[in-house]
Amino acid sequence: MDIELNYKEFGRGEPLILLHGNGENLSYFKHQMEFFASFYRVIAIDTRGHGTSPRGDAPFTLSQFAEDLKNFLDSRSISRANILGFSDGGNIALLFSLKYPEYVLKLILNGANFNPGGIKASVRFSILMNYIFTSFICLFNKNASLKRELLSLMIDQPNISVSDLKRLQMPVLLIAGTKDMIKHTHTEKMYRSIPHCALSIIEGDHFIAEKESEKFNQSVLRFLEISGQSSLS
Repeated sequence: MDIELNYKEFGRGEPLILLHGNGENLSYFKHQMEFFASFYRVIAIDTRGHGTSPRGDAPFTLSQFAEDLKNFLDSRSISRANILGFSDGGNIALLFSLKYPEYVLKLILNGANFNPGGIKASVRFSILMNYIFTSFICLFNKNASLKRELLSLMIDQPNISVSDLKRLQMPVLLIAGTKDMIKHTHTEKMYRSIPHCALSIIEGDHFIAEKESEKFNQSVLRFLEISGQSSLS
């Protein structure tokens, strides 16, 4: 059964969809919504079970979130859009673009990974320990089940192959921080595997859209305007 996702909309013109990361909500993009509204119809969405969007009864998977996005776009008669996804939001955008490429004008993936091995070992270990602890808490407190589901997304999802990445035909921008929780070698592998791909590395950690918003926004805007296929500084 479809659910009604919470969202905020700003500006006019070509749609730009913003997808936040794991355990966050659309407010993560507070520095992007107003900026890009000067150029695009910006739509920031709370993913299923995040923010004020309901959890619903469907499987709590990135693939389901990609289906939720399709239903959201269809319900608003949006047949083509630019999509910017951060972290798990980037992974959702990637899955969506592979299944429904006809919907995607340009794709921006910030701190995304195509399999769990792309996350640095120290971060993966922390996530796993938190998942085990939360699973124990769930035995006594069912309210912890959503947190357990959120953590599980990062443990075993997504599972996208290099051959899948090679199927992407829309212009793609990979953007990451110099100290990102995603391995630089993993981002480089994505860059080499995606046919029409630009790469932008910004000084900072995983949260450059929030902490280095001016550099982040300008890099994304240049890509959206020129759709280049080279590294962007």
